[in-house]
Amino acid sequence: MTNSNTPVSRRKLVQGAALTSAALMVGTSPADAAGESTATAPAPTADGAESLNFTEGSAAMEPDRTVTSACQFCNANCSLLVDVRADRVIAVRSGADDPVQNGNICVKAPMMAELVHNPLRLTHPLIRTGGRKGSKDSTFRRATWDEALDVIARQLLALRDKGEAASVANRTTGRLPRGTGSLVARLFALLGSPNNTDVGPVCNDAGGNALRATFGLGNFTNGYGTDGATGKDDLGSADYYLFLGTNQAETHPVTFDYLLRGRARTGARLVVVDPRRTATAAVADDWIAPKPHTDLALALGILHHILDQGLHDREFVTRWVLGFDELKAHMAASGYTPEWAAAVTDVPAATIRRTARDYARARSAALFCNAGISHQLGAFDTYRVLTFLAAVTGNIGKLGAGCNFMHNTWPGDLHLPALTVRTPDPGQALPVGPDYFAQSVLTGRPYRLKALITQGNPLISSANTEKVQEAYRRLDFYVYTGLFMEEAAYYADVVLPVSSPLEYDGVYMRRDDRAIRWQHAAVPRCGESRPDWEIWIDLAHALGRNDRRKGSAYWTDAFPRAWKDYSVLWAEFVRNTPGMGGMTERRMRGRTEPLRWPCPTPSHPGVSALYQDHPSWYAAAVSLGGAPGRRFLTPSGKIEIFTSALDQSLAVAGHRALPDFYTHPEVTGAHPTIAYEKRFVTSPVNPQALTHPVRLGVRGDGAVHRAYPLMGMTGRPGVAHFATVTHWTPTGARLNGIRFLQIHPATARRLGIDDRDEVVVESPRGRVTATALYWPGIREDTVFIPNTFGPAQHLAEELGGTRYEAVNALVDDQYYDNLSGQQAYKCFACRVTKRPS
Repeated sequence: MTNSNTPVSRRKLVQGAALTSAALMVGTSPADAAGESTATAPAPTADGAESLNFTEGSAAMEPDRTVTSACQFCNANCSLLVDVRADRVIAVRSGADDPVQNGNICVKAPMMAELVHNPLRLTHPLIRTGGRKGSKDSTFRRATWDEALDVIARQLLALRDKGEAASVANRTTGRLPRGTGSLVARLFALLGSPNNTDVGPVCNDAGGNALRATFGLGNFTNGYGTDGATGKDDLGSADYYLFLGTNQAETHPVTFDYLLRGRARTGARLVVVDPRRTATAAVADDWIAPKPHTDLALALGILHHILDQGLHDREFVTRWVLGFDELKAHMAASGYTPEWAAAVTDVPAATIRRTARDYARARSAALFCNAGISHQLGAFDTYRVLTFLAAVTGNIGKLGAGCNFMHNTWPGDLHLPALTVRTPDPGQALPVGPDYFAQSVLTGRPYRLKALITQGNPLISSANTEKVQEAYRRLDFYVYTGLFMEEAAYYADVVLPVSSPLEYDGVYMRRDDRAIRWQHAAVPRCGESRPDWEIWIDLAHALGRNDRRKGSAYWTDAFPRAWKDYSVLWAEFVRNTPGMGGMTERRMRGRTEPLRWPCPTPSHPGVSALYQDHPSWYAAAVSLGGAPGRRFLTPSGKIEIFTSALDQSLAVAGHRALPDFYTHPEVTGAHPTIAYEKRFVTSPVNPQALTHPVRLGVRGDGAVHRAYPLMGMTGRPGVAHFATVTHWTPTGARLNGIRFLQIHPATARRLGIDDRDEVVVESPRGRVTATALYWPGIREDTVFIPNTFGPAQHLAEELGGTRYEAVNALVDDQYYDNLSGQQAYKCFACRVTKRPS
């Protein structure tokens, strides 16, 4: 299925500098070196017209100061000017002079102020006093910080002293201030637990895993804006964009606007692959709509045609690619032709051949992927095939190209000074997988989890939510940290209030292209809330004063109180982390544009395009441990499509270096699928953890579709929301407080469902409610239901909406990517019925 679309104005995708929380302040003003300014003179808007400032000279509304900060509601890392009056945020405006941002912010940016000034915020620690875990009848009492942290410390130490340190786990989230994860890892090393995990299995770990296996680093390869080494534009200079499973017009609107401006200059072709016509597909030259969860087949079909027709870059392959001959033989023998791929994906073979030709023949072609690829049980293998496409066409290591896979973690570990004490052997971590914490609690395999700390909301994000809820009810001890009393907080024994981003100094990162900027605290902290990094330092000191076995210094020497000053902590990261020597606070304070990692020295420009054949990249590569003159950070120094070592490593878990096709068993058509063994092996991708090996190519029977004929997908609601946090703001609840099920009108009418009817969506795991939204831009066999809605979000209800159960109750946690641990949100068998009145 393919469509050509007339592009719409990019002004519909982002808001210009005029957008503020009060809809009053419309000029932009430069920030001085201290991060503050009081200038409010008229300034050009993003379209070049001079704007009016209706607050200048106002006794009530002229700001006392303007602080430079950053929006943290997506990966675009927009610079913000925050106008403050009497310690209240009165306006949020676009930061000045960032050429990527171009004076734009999206609708979410003013919601940063709505996190600060919000009556629903948690303001002090809480300790459970009664009620069934998970129940809204749960009761808590106010506690001091020392009291709450002592309760946590005593629980953790008691488990350690019984030889059960591994039964303690932590799960971080993408919202954390940069570097918090390094402090958590340090504390868990001292405790002796291997179960310090991140948000990757519900976000985008698979892309980073595949990039690391092929090129050596697990990072988005190219950058938005100017390449500091050459002075040339990077991603905006591409002449072909291939987007798979990424709706950047709504998830990354400001950086997407930058790409559209580049496209207007270069005439680049934009091709969007997605089962539904998103806002991104609406401005594309081609919209390709495959069946959900069949992107691996599409990528294999494109790769087969490129190799079969000799469209690869022979010179680049000869010089830089290892395993090309094995790949070519594998594809020739596979039968993965465009015609085969068409039968699997429902995309015409002619469209697949055209896409292959256009991508291979482009001067510079940029691949972009996001959760639409990551949230598949074959995510790692799909991403690997996509890296092959870039490698064989020479679209890696040059401007306007690359494998730009969204990845929600720091680009490389942030290192602290080495510990000076001997730490316990942590043993083997719990398996990778879709919230294996729940499985561990419920089954005791491979051992039982007893204590858990989270910085996110697993009761919304995890697959098979009802199972996860039961596990959290059975947990011996649970600590929730967050801004609001979200669903997970009602299961907690201790609740800790965290500060919002406008309440602290620090760095924020455009996690896509490794671009980091400094941000300044705009207002005092809400109540007694603390930033996450301070909480972990304070917890270490609580462990010190309660540890009768190791003593206080074991903990406190490893966590100096001076690190609670983020400037001091950041300086430690810069001193100790490879590739960061040039990323000082002073340097970043003086920039209007973010600085990209790696940046090994104060004179280094930072790296936009990884692996570029340029002296600046080779210098950065050496700082990351590469041998002088080696372009790629793989063992061979080349792109590794196939090596015997990689093939043998992946075979332990049931995979191969050269992937074959398989998909989710709930994709219609009874395709080759997957079977999991009961035994555990060490994960070849995450060697600190276990995983279940798999058998690939098992024939599916499609029986589930007799009762559940449709394929469902989950994803973000739209541009107004990011994760669950925006649902707690008045603007987010007002703009998008209703959960709309996108369903093709023909499908809906066949089921007797009218537009805006209340409906019930059921899968073999559970049922949720939604409001039907006729959407002709979606496949007739597919429905899309947004995630991030949850039953604790009562603001929408106050505006006439509904409190919704988590949509992930529909998703099967049994099927997941056993290499990355990625959860498979992008296909579940379902049926939709009209809700009884």
